[in-house]
Amino acid sequence: MTTQTLVPGGEAGRWDQAIYAFLAEKERRSGSMRTVRAYSGMLYRFFGTLGKPPDQVVATEIFSYAHGTGPSGKKPSSVTIGARIACLSSFYRFLIRMSLVSANPCDQLERPKATPAPPRGLTAADIRKLLEAIAGNPVGLRNRAIVLTLTITGRRRTEVINLKAGNLSQEGDTIYYVYRGKGGKQGKRELPQPAVQAIQVALAAFGKDLATMQPHESLWPSSGDSGCGCPEIPEAFKTNWGMLALP
Repeated sequence: MTTQTLVPGGEAGRWDQAIYAFLAEKERRSGSMRTVRAYSGMLYRFFGTLGKPPDQVVATEIFSYAHGTGPSGKKPSSVTIGARIACLSSFYRFLIRMSLVSANPCDQLERPKATPAPPRGLTAADIRKLLEAIAGNPVGLRNRAIVLTLTITGRRRTEVINLKAGNLSQEGDTIYYVYRGKGGKQGKRELPQPAVQAIQVALAAFGKDLATMQPHESLWPSSGDSGCGCPEIPEAFKTNWGMLALP
């Protein structure tokens, strides 16, 4: 975690402790270090530039920061403005719970209507090229399974990478997976067959089987998990490689 000083002056230690506690709580609740780093950067930039402790900040100063140009020198989008206000508002709600301030200056601000740009994703052809570029060894099979699972389920990267054998369950002919989403909330979804097959092939390449794995074991083993390095890929796996291509 960053070792910057939140605000200059004799009370810096008090507010530094508050922001450390806030970020630690944010990490526990969201499970995302990316969110923590983003919030940390916004908080330190705002208070460090302003040079005032949180209990002396007024709404107009937050407004100026939210709508001001950032390090890129570009005018912020509505999404960026909303994210800045949301970050500071969340921090002030934390300070109120900790009895460090009595009011949230962000409550006086109107958040802009978010107009995000259309997401740019990979086309089916792009994904096929990506899969074709992945090696046919055990690590490659594992990476292929990860790419397929990310693509087909649409889950966030951490939600997929953190999947373990115990997160999968079978009901009839359908495989389901339980994931921890944003904010620590759990969800349950069907795992499409192409992803299931890719995972089974990858695990078999490491000498593993879902039926015998321990619940805490990752679905994405490393090269050392096979016990003898990366084994030779059986011909059956090489055949299945082509069967796992996207439609």
